[in-house]
Amino acid sequence: MNARSMFPRSFLFLQGPPGPFFWLLAQELSARGHDVHRINFNGGDKVDWPGKAVNYRGPQSGWNQFFDHYVRDHGITDILLFGDCRPLHRAAQGMATLRGVAIHVFEEGYIRPHWMTMEPEGVNGNSTLPRDPQWLVRQAAGLPPLPKPIAIQASFGRRVKDTLRYYTHDCLSRWQYPFYTSHRPGSLLIEGGGWLFKFARQRLHRKHIEQAIAQVGSAPYFLFPLQLNSDYQIRSHSPFTGMYEAALYVIESFAHHAPGNTMLVVKEHPLDCSYRSWSRYIRKHARRLGIEDRVLHIAGGGLDKMAEESLGIVTVNSTSGTLGLAVGTPVFVLGQAVYDIAGITHQGKLDEFWTAPTPPDKTLYDAFCRVLHARCLISGGIASQSAIAILVESALKRLLNNPALISRKENKSRVVIHHPAINQPASSAASTSFSSTGA
Repeated sequence: MNARSMFPRSFLFLQGPPGPFFWLLAQELSARGHDVHRINFNGGDKVDWPGKAVNYRGPQSGWNQFFDHYVRDHGITDILLFGDCRPLHRAAQGMATLRGVAIHVFEEGYIRPHWMTMEPEGVNGNSTLPRDPQWLVRQAAGLPPLPKPIAIQASFGRRVKDTLRYYTHDCLSRWQYPFYTSHRPGSLLIEGGGWLFKFARQRLHRKHIEQAIAQVGSAPYFLFPLQLNSDYQIRSHSPFTGMYEAALYVIESFAHHAPGNTMLVVKEHPLDCSYRSWSRYIRKHARRLGIEDRVLHIAGGGLDKMAEESLGIVTVNSTSGTLGLAVGTPVFVLGQAVYDIAGITHQGKLDEFWTAPTPPDKTLYDAFCRVLHARCLISGGIASQSAIAILVESALKRLLNNPALISRKENKSRVVIHHPAINQPASSAASTSFSSTGA
């Protein structure tokens, strides 16, 4: 046990993923003698946290002051949150940085399915992980080999159950949180209707979907895995306003610059439940560009195999890019991705990628993965009870045993692996209370 884990710390939990993960992690921290706190923003947060908490019911304009006073008055040393692009989370991170509070950001894993992201300061486009290839190789030299993944069970039904429970309570208690605005576009009813529409469409077109999947590989092809149109990675970390805009950009580039004997396979995201038909949208623009017979839309199939057998993968910033990199497939990134590094992904223009895609340097990608695992990834998941149990154990180890973390705070031009010092609680001697909530 190191010095940091021996001192009692004060952990503040903000929004987590739908389900019990944050609550179970907090119970383990409390059992080890640490203080735990929670601020709820809506009824979904409240139902996922059955213990003592503070409910923030004020407007966003008052959040910064409320959060800062809470951190100061309770001697908060660490904040934990899921998704660093949510407006209230962004504001909290800024104020926490001013107070020297450690920030732990969780997200879906950079590499899936056996890992979750747990990174200091920010993730994805906000990640502080350096993109310098030589630095990665130097740092990886002092790190152990890649850990073997722990098999993680995932249940789509469990994920749906946790999500439905969360957003149902969010909707039913909106009157208690009048200023809260979800980071997700649309509404629960619209999304639920979208899922019913999706299932009906899949049943109706099942034969066509199977035929399209069977057609993959009939000619050399490039792969374009779609992301969710509501994904914050698209809205915050790319030049596009949504996936339809990104898809049009890719299809037009392919039409004008890809070799005539190649195809473009556009794979629909398995969780896409929009009412708009991707098949009709893609077919319309492929026909307009005179490449209808060279563009294939599919709504199923195994992404791993497609990634391995493709000539190259084009992605905005999806983690699906790592599936290709792991098997040596060239990858082109249109937005900001933590793995978009010279020597790993194709650098340059998309128009050039179609004719001369650059494969990843195996040694460099291995170094990147070793650094990524040491700093940004933990075992576990949120789609089954066993996966959550593994995730809680992994998060505890990262939080309390204090493995080497890579930080850019002290000197952004010279990044080192170090053990961060203990965050001392700010003095509350001169504090004043500010609250626009009810406990």
